[in-house]
Amino acid sequence: MSTQTLIAVDLVKLFGDRRVLDGVSLTVSPGRRIGLVGENGAGKSTLLRLLAGADLPDSGTVTRPGDIGLLHQELPYSPGDTIGDVLAEALRESRELLALLDELAGDLSGPDRLTAYGDALARAEQIDAWDAQRRAALVMHGLGLADLAHTRTLGTLSGGQRSRVALAALLVRRPAAMLLDEPTNHLDDEAVAFVEQQLRQLPGVVVVASHDRVFLDEVCTDIVDLDPSDDAHGGLVRYGGAYTAYVQAKRAQRARWERAYADQQDELAALRLSAATTARQVAPGRAPRDADKMGYKFHGARVQSQVSRRVRNAEQRLAVLERDPVRRPPALLHFQAPALTSAETGGDRALTLRGVHVPGRLRLDRLDLAPDGRLLITGPNGAGKSTLLAVLAGQLRPTEGSVTRRRGLRVGLLAQDDRFDDPHATPRALYERTHAAVPLIELGLVAPRDLDRPVGALSVGQRRRVALALLIADPPHLLLLDEPTNHLSPALADELEDALGRAPGAIVVASHDRWLRRHWAGATLDLVC
Repeated sequence: MSTQTLIAVDLVKLFGDRRVLDGVSLTVSPGRRIGLVGENGAGKSTLLRLLAGADLPDSGTVTRPGDIGLLHQELPYSPGDTIGDVLAEALRESRELLALLDELAGDLSGPDRLTAYGDALARAEQIDAWDAQRRAALVMHGLGLADLAHTRTLGTLSGGQRSRVALAALLVRRPAAMLLDEPTNHLDDEAVAFVEQQLRQLPGVVVVASHDRVFLDEVCTDIVDLDPSDDAHGGLVRYGGAYTAYVQAKRAQRARWERAYADQQDELAALRLSAATTARQVAPGRAPRDADKMGYKFHGARVQSQVSRRVRNAEQRLAVLERDPVRRPPALLHFQAPALTSAETGGDRALTLRGVHVPGRLRLDRLDLAPDGRLLITGPNGAGKSTLLAVLAGQLRPTEGSVTRRRGLRVGLLAQDDRFDDPHATPRALYERTHAAVPLIELGLVAPRDLDRPVGALSVGQRRRVALALLIADPPHLLLLDEPTNHLSPALADELEDALGRAPGAIVVASHDRWLRRHWAGATLDLVC
């Protein structure tokens, strides 16, 4: 097998008493681009670090190419390094290879020099060393960094700029294996499209963990699902194709799982009935005649033998099924919201806005929202998306203009930052305080293992799901969602969007999510700075 192939075998990683990865195996050949998906906490970042050698597994092995690059939240540069330093390091191998080729080309008389020249030439072709300098300028421009002076130190840059510089270094360097953790964070649409194009052109291994479903669709050749709770059999599952193919395969798999569960439940019920009653309903149904008492006794014994055999067969089959049952598919998110009609509240609008101005943050002349309206708010950072949602929710009063809500209109807002007054409270306790009609476990938002953990101990994504559950526990007439798919797994984001489409009330969503924007069926309001 090629030495450029990335191979992980039976990786196990523990954090305390928690087994994050359990026997994970993965093979990635050059030219394959793997997308890692799964719930927060499923181990995507952990797997990337193990594959890169940044962390060691508790057991298992990784065979990796000699040249590997990892993009993660802990950047491998000091604050005193300059942009020029980072680019020089990214270009170092290309420059050294070109210098070595020039040196060796002067004398190819010996077999050792000829072999060295061939090896250097192969590597230079692999990383396209002759184009590295031009590629560096192209990458810096494509990531929106061209205007930054190369003398700027990393410590003077924003977090987003530092992340983009680190990504630029990898794209310039072109390692044999590139491992990326949420590479589209801090990128606008044009920069993301540029990165997608660059990754598709790479000849080596690419493994990426991302919540960006469009990115996964544009880049990946395979999807690896690390979330065992979403699979009938548990464990890592690999799907051929990009994200759209993965979604289709998952839906088909879910349908098969539901059918298998229903069929087994039907068979279990039939076997239990058979073992208890049906199998015994084969005895002779008449009294014996005087002349046939001996035959009746013989046939009765045979019947009783059949009864025993049928009961025994039913009980054995029942025992087999009960030892290895088909696990019940976990509940998918379902959104229950009250109907809002004009007869209930009067008029034909849930909300109207006129001439609203929040200095330095928002200016909007007009907005009308129907009782069942759908509105997607888009625009760059700083355009006022979150401000508008706060105004609609009544949490922020504009200095000019008016917002008129229907009498009795109940409004719920999911903000970008999920905060809980009591970090020691559990999701179960918080949800029970709402007196919701739908049990928390049936919403499909909080895993059973997390129901009684303090919310302060949950991951960002898990807290996001708890906040959403609390919001829809008493479904509002108008639901305001600020970047609702942030920190959600792609699968849950899909389910949330499907649920929003079925909800009867009014919904306003502010989002950068390209997948959500591409599939949005309602009206759109594009704010500009």
